[in-house]
Amino acid sequence: MHFLLGVVMASAGKEPKSDWKEIQPGIWRAQIGSADKPTLTDAGRAVAKSERLAAMPQGKLPFSLDSVGLKKSKNFATVHIPLGKDEKIFGLGLQMKGADRRKGIYHLRVDHYDQGNDRLHVPTPLYVSSAGYAVFLNTSRPTNFYVGIGNRLDDQSRPPFRDRNTDRKWDDQPPSDWVEASVEAPGLEVIVLTGPTAMDAIRRYNLLCGGGAMPPMWALGFWHRTPSLATAQNVLDEANEFEKRGFPLDVIGLEPGWQTRSYPGSMEWSKERFPDPSGFLTKLSDKGIKVNLWENPYVAPETDLFQKLGNKFGSHTVWLGGAPDVLDKKARKTVQDFHKAKHPGVSGYKIDEVDGFDVWLWPDHAEFKSGPDGLQMRQIYGVLWQELLLDMYKKKNERTFGLVRASNGGASHLPFAIYSDTYDHRQYVTALTSSSLAGTLWCAEIRSASSPEEWVRRMQSACLSPIAQLNAWADGTKPWSFPTVNETVKEAMLLRESLVPYLYTAFAQYAMDGTPPIRPMSLVDGGTETDQYMIGDSLLAAPMFTGETSRTVRLPKGQWCEYTTGKLIGENQKITIKPDLNQIPLYVKAGSAIPTFKNPTSVAKGISSKAILVRAYGRLACSGLLYEDDGRSFNHEKGDFGMFQLQTSDREVEATHLAGSRTTPSIQFEVIRLD
Repeated sequence: MHFLLGVVMASAGKEPKSDWKEIQPGIWRAQIGSADKPTLTDAGRAVAKSERLAAMPQGKLPFSLDSVGLKKSKNFATVHIPLGKDEKIFGLGLQMKGADRRKGIYHLRVDHYDQGNDRLHVPTPLYVSSAGYAVFLNTSRPTNFYVGIGNRLDDQSRPPFRDRNTDRKWDDQPPSDWVEASVEAPGLEVIVLTGPTAMDAIRRYNLLCGGGAMPPMWALGFWHRTPSLATAQNVLDEANEFEKRGFPLDVIGLEPGWQTRSYPGSMEWSKERFPDPSGFLTKLSDKGIKVNLWENPYVAPETDLFQKLGNKFGSHTVWLGGAPDVLDKKARKTVQDFHKAKHPGVSGYKIDEVDGFDVWLWPDHAEFKSGPDGLQMRQIYGVLWQELLLDMYKKKNERTFGLVRASNGGASHLPFAIYSDTYDHRQYVTALTSSSLAGTLWCAEIRSASSPEEWVRRMQSACLSPIAQLNAWADGTKPWSFPTVNETVKEAMLLRESLVPYLYTAFAQYAMDGTPPIRPMSLVDGGTETDQYMIGDSLLAAPMFTGETSRTVRLPKGQWCEYTTGKLIGENQKITIKPDLNQIPLYVKAGSAIPTFKNPTSVAKGISSKAILVRAYGRLACSGLLYEDDGRSFNHEKGDFGMFQLQTSDREVEATHLAGSRTTPSIQFEVIRLD
C-alpha cells in the first residue's frame, strides 16, 4: 500500500548544473528558450500537493541530469535524454495498442482520426521508465518523441555501420541509446520526476498536477445514457423499468436531444421534450438517480448563451456555431454563470467533440484573442472545459464527475473520464490499462453487441472500469437487450455496486497520494500485458473477449485467490483459465480485506444500509483500507474524512484510524472469510 509513506526527500544525486532546479521534492525542472504559455499545468490550473510530495520515498535517476541535452534551434526546442540498454518506456498518451514504446516514433496531438498512430484523445507528453523515473514536457503544443531510435551524427555511442549488401543484420531503424523529444515553439519546460519505482514516478506526476480526481460516491455506480431524442417521460419510464427488473441504476445521461438544438447547441432545455426540468430532476433524485447532460462546446447563433458571450469566440465556427474562448476570464465566467442559471440540480456533464482534427474543428491557423492559435488551443480545449466545470461545482461545494472526449497533461485532478467512438473491445481494455500512464481515467462503455456472449464480456469489462456505463444514445439498448443472459449481466452490474466502498477507497488513494485506481502491470511490476490490470491495492482483473474459451493470466508476486470463492489459484506464475460466461476473471491477493456493500441495488441504497461486508481472503488475519467522507462535498479537502486500516480476525473487524478528523467509522462491519 502506498498510503502514508515515510517522509524523505527525493533527489537525483549531486546538484546538477544551473539548467535544472528542484521545484518539488524529487521533481526537477529545466527551461529551454523562452517561456511558452499556457503550459499544460497552467491550462488545468494544477496546484501541486507539496506536503504529499515531501512524504514520498527517496528516488535516484539512472543518469545524471548534466547528461541531458537541452537545445533551442531556430524553430524547435529539443531535449535529449539517456536511455539504458534494458529500459522499457511506457506512456506517451492514451494509447490503444501495445505497452512498451521503445523503438518507436510518436507525434502527440489531440486527434480524432487515426493517422498511422494510435488514436490520441489524451496525447499527454509523459513517459515512464521501467528504471523508475518519468519525463514530462509541460507544453500545450504538439510534441514529437523518438524513443530509442534516430542517431545523431556526433553521438559516439551510435551502433556500428552495416552494409546492407553483405550484412544480414542491417537494420533500417538502428537502435539508439537516447529518447529525443521536440516541440515547434519558442521554448519548452522539461520536468524529470524521480521514483524510486515507476509507480512512484507516476504518483509524483499526479501529485504535481494536484493529485488524482476524487469523485462523489454516486459516480461509482452504474450509468445509463438514453436515446438522443428521448423525452422526460421516456427517461422516467426507463428508470422505472430498471427498478422493476432489479437492475441497478445510479446515473442517467441525456444525449443531444435534451437541448432545443444541437451541433451547434443551445445548452437550454427543450420545452417540447422536457417541459418541466425541475420536476423531472426531482423525480429522479427521489429514486437516488443523478443526471448528466451531454454538451459539445459550440454555441448556436441566436441563442441566449451566444448573445451573452458577445465577441468571446475563436475566429472560426464549428458546424456554424461559435467556439467560446474559455481561456479568457470573462468568457469562462459567462459560461459558468449560464450553466448555474439554466441547469440547477444537474450533477455533471459529458463534453463531446473536443478531440477533432482540423477537417471538422477549427484550422491550425485559427485565432483566439486569449493568445493561442488554433493548433495550440485544440491541445488544451478539453482541459479548459473540464477545469471550468469543476470550478463551477467547487463554488457550490458539490462534487461532480463526468465524461470528456479529449484531455491532456496536467489534468489528473479533474473529475472526468475519457470515452471514444472506437469500439474494439481489446482496444478498450488496452486504453483502460494505459490511461493511468497518461494521468487520466477511461470509460469502457457498452453500446451494442453482435451476440449474447459479446454483450456479457463487454458488460463485465465496463463494470471493472472507473465509470461503468451503457451508452444507448443511438440504438436504445438496455441491459436486458439479450434476454438469454439477463441474469449474468445483472450479476456483473451488482458486483460493480458491491465494490463501490473498495473503489471509493482506491480513488481516495488517487486523490491523496496520486496512486491511480487502475494500475497497469507496467506500474505494478514492469510487465507489458495490456489485457490484465490491478484495481486498487488488491484486485487483479483479466477480462475475457468474444470467442475465447481460455486465456493466460500472469499472477504477480504473492498468493492469489478467486474473488467469488476464495480458492487459491497460484503465486508469481502464469496460469491458464477457462471461465464460464457468467464468471468474471477477478482475483484477490491473499491476506486482503475487501470492503463491500452487502446486497446493494444502487449506491444510494448501499450507503443507506450503513453496513459494510468485509471479504477476507486467506486463513490468517487480513488487512485492507477503508476511506469514508460525506460522499458528495469538498469538505474532505479540509480534513473531514477518515482513512482506516481494517484488520480482520475470525468474525470481527478492527478499524485503526490513519488520517482525517473522522476517528471512527460511522458504519457497522460484517465479515465473510473466503479460504
